[in-house]
Amino acid sequence: MSDDLERAARDAVEAADNSEMVRQIAAILAAQQLLAQQQPQAPAPVQRQEFNATKWLVIGGVVVSVGLVGALFAVAIAIGATCATACLLVLRGMWANYQKGK
Repeated sequence: MSDDLERAARDAVEAADNSEMVRQIAAILAAQQLLAQQQPQAPAPVQRQEFNATKWLVIGGVVVSVGLVGALFAVAIAIGATCATACLLVLRGMWANYQKGK
């Protein structure tokens, strides 16, 4: 009877080991299936935008316009500075004459 109990105990241990192994194999297969589903897809090809001449003409026109305005502003400042310098020189000369006439 003792042999029967030992044999039954060994069979029970083997069955437990086998069921654990079956659970592990099932988990590995499930993980492999999930990994196969999560494989990265090939990226979609990038479409290049067409050349838009109108956009570049507008940008060029704006840049040229801003440049012309800046140049005119610089010329106006130069003319104003020249006039102010001439005015100050004339006033200095007049002041010197006034001081001498005292």
